[in-house]
Parts: sequence; structure tokens; C-alpha cells
Amino acid sequence: MMMGTGMRQACIYFLGLTQIYRTMFRELGINDRLQWKEHSMIFAMPNKPGEFSRFDFPEVLPAPVNGIWAILRNNEMLTWPEKVKFAIGLLPAILGGQAYVEAQDGLTVKEWMIKQGVPERVTTEVFIAMSKALNFINPDELSMQCVLIALNRFLQEKHGSKMAFLDGSPPERLCMPIVNHIQSLGGEVRLNSRIQKIELDSNGTVKNFLLTSGEVIEGDVYVFATPVDILKLLLPENWKEMLYFKRLEKLVGVPVINVHIWFDRKLKNTYDHLLFSRSPLLSVYADMSVTCKEYYNPNQSMLELVFAPAEEWISCSDSEIIDATMKELAKLFPDEISADQSKAKIVKYHVVKTPRLDGQPFKPFCKFQSLTYYFRSVYKTVPNCEPCRPLQRSPIEGFYLAGDYTKQKYLASMEGAVLSGKLCAQAIIQDYELLVARPKGRLAEASIR
Repeated sequence: MMMGTGMRQACIYFLGLTQIYRTMFRELGINDRLQWKEHSMIFAMPNKPGEFSRFDFPEVLPAPVNGIWAILRNNEMLTWPEKVKFAIGLLPAILGGQAYVEAQDGLTVKEWMIKQGVPERVTTEVFIAMSKALNFINPDELSMQCVLIALNRFLQEKHGSKMAFLDGSPPERLCMPIVNHIQSLGGEVRLNSRIQKIELDSNGTVKNFLLTSGEVIEGDVYVFATPVDILKLLLPENWKEMLYFKRLEKLVGVPVINVHIWFDRKLKNTYDHLLFSRSPLLSVYADMSVTCKEYYNPNQSMLELVFAPAEEWISCSDSEIIDATMKELAKLFPDEISADQSKAKIVKYHVVKTPRLDGQPFKPFCKFQSLTYYFRSVYKTVPNCEPCRPLQRSPIEGFYLAGDYTKQKYLASMEGAVLSGKLCAQAIIQDYELLVARPKGRLAEASIR
């Protein structure tokens, strides 16, 4: 699976890059921009402030033996009876394969654990952190299907849980190579060109995209690659009652907050790795001055943290969020950080919100048309969402979708978004003869690798 914190000041971290994403990095010629970390998962210990518990995956062992070894060797988070009961609970997933995994979509993580007789402490010790890392929500909301997909990856692929950091900010180190690649093939990338309306022909197909600038964009094929909330906002009235689009009502984005804090000193209680905080307010964090080449600093630390779940905090001020973050950091760094900054002092901070979109004016965040809206990030993987995820090929001729919420095997992740783009391109190639026969047909010969 792959997860990311995004935004300009942030670095993206990757969890077990799949072949499709490895291929993209290789095609772009930027494999050297991935900073791989040792194959471990490191959890903070709330009952032992300042201490960590590790799951170390031996490089010499294949999957799933390396994962089993990592779990058996860790005696700090789970007792042996808890490990045995958890293993027994997982047996149906291991034996039932993909069919079993898909059938668990209707249960939350918490419900599934109870059903399988897994001790509650397994959820408290491990799966609260894992749920927030996967989808920024807690186990009582997250669909168990999401967790089982991740666990299957860990069990099937030797490096399925190995992590890497991008070596600098995503816009320059990842997005620009993508832009350059598109342009090298004759494509064009335009920024600050938001869509105001999808205008239709008399037959209900797309006539053009009207931009907020008043410019009209016409094409032979239209691919809408945005978060699901934005698609729903711009969906033409004529389409809303179609079952394909109506099912989208169930899909909503997850509010996320990223916090970046620069301190006046080097923090010692950290690692060159992604860390699971196991805090009620924080998901994962990293000291970017250690983990990322661009932010390396031998004298000062810069912590990047995912603040989740963020639903109740998204409308709070930046200072309120920073105050709450510092209180949690004081538990993680008891000898180095205090909430009142009597120890490590904040040099500067940056709070990045990816909030809700509810179609109503709210506190200013970003402008879209004449109203202020709140946008979300990945879609919220709650139970019974799977049947609502659309295929990339829509029922509207010449109109296609891409995004993590569309039908693909990696659920809500950047990895899923990349795969959805690949599937979207494949659908267009398959429809080539039909598309070129349309009245607007000016399509050039197309291919996909």
C-alpha cells in the first residue's frame, strides 16, 4: 500500500511501492529520489513515554515468514495469548482469499474484531494506529476490507510494508517530472484553470468544460480526475439520477490536517523512519530533518505530523491545533518538549487543512466559483462503500473518471489514484474505435504501456 501526507512543505512517504508505482518512477527516471528506510514498523508506547516498540522484518526471510517473525519477536505490545487469538481470527482471511476480503466490506474493524473473538487490546494497541494511517479515521468507522487488503499485501509481498520517503517537496521532486513527461509527449499542463461547469450537448454528452475564467475547453474525450466531492459538486443535473452517478452519494472525502513544526533544537527521541504515534489526536509523524534529504539539518528538527481524525478540529484555528499538537508531543518527547514551550521552542509552524466540502459558505479556505468550499482528500472507506465505487468508464460516451474512489484494488490511497489513471487510459484505448467514429472524432492514434 502507499500513503502520503502531501502538500508543498511536506514529503510524501510510501509504504511498499507496488509495481505500477515503481514503473512510474522508473519511466520518469527518478528512482534515485526515493529514500528507503529499514524494514520496520515503529510504534510509540503511550504507557512508557519516550519509548518505542518495533516490528522488524528480517531481509533474509520471504513473505509471509518475515511478517510472522516480526510479530512473534515483538513482546511489548501484544501478549502471546493475544497474538494466538489474533492469528486464529485472521485464518478465514488467509484461507478465503480475495472473496473473503471483499465480503468484509460491511463490517467496521471494531465489529470484525469482536466477531472473530480478537481481544479488544489488539485493536487498542495496533489497529487504532493502523486505521488512522490507512484512512485517517478510527476502527469504529473504517471498513475491515481496507485493513485486510493492507494485511494481505504484507503477507504476500516481502517488501509490502517497507517504507520510503521522497527526498524533497512533491511539487518539485515528483509533480514536475510528471509534467515534463506529459509535455515531452506533446501534452499540455495548465494550472489555476478551475472548472466552473460541465456543459452538455443536446444528447446529454459533454459539449465542453467552462472554466471560472470564462474560457471554454473542448476535447474529444474528457477525463475527470478529482476527489469525489468535487465531481459531485459539478455533476450536471441531467446526470444525477443515473444509477452510476447516484451511487456516488455514499462516497465522501475524509478531512485531514497536516502539521509542520520547526523547533529551535535537535530532538533526540526520534528515528530516521516513519513513526506511529498512537496518540488520540496524531496518526503518524517523522522528523524530516533526519528522514528527508531536502530538510536535513544537524542542529534543528522539523516534525511533520498527520492530525487525525480531523473532523472535529477542521474548523479550529491554527493556533488551537498547534496547542493540541504540542500537548501530544509532550507525551512523545517528555524530556525535550513541553506544551508551554519551556523546553524546545517553536521557530515556525504550518498547518495544512484538507477539510470537508459541504456546498455551503464557511470559514475562508479556498475559492470555487462564488462560494467558499471545503475540499476533502481520499474518500472515507466506511462499510458498504465498495458497491458504490464507479468504474472508470462512465455511461456518458466520451466521459471517464479517475481517482482513488473509482473501482480499483488499492482503495483510498495515492497508489489507488495512480492505478485508476492506468485503468482509465485502458478504457479509453478499448473504446478508441467508438470514440473516433463520433462526430467530433479527431483522436490521434493511441497506445498504452
